[in-house]
Amino acid sequence: MANVCDLTGKRRLVGNKVSHAKNRTKMTQKPNLQTKRIFDPVSGQTIKLKLSTRAIRTLDKVGSLSKFLKKYNHLF
Repeated sequence: MANVCDLTGKRRLVGNKVSHAKNRTKMTQKPNLQTKRIFDPVSGQTIKLKLSTRAIRTLDKVGSLSKFLKKYNHLF
């Protein structure tokens, strides 16, 4: 799966770019994805994930991958 965040599921947005003369052309907005290695202290493993920068910030705030999965289980 290319251009999809592994945790949040963010993917590209598709829409129209509208000029001043109201000409419409297709455009896409891609998420800002980064490849990160995340250490989970509960399982003791390091996991390589493709994450959006918003997911990285949320992981930093929550503390660990297992806490993230418990708090945001509605995303899965």
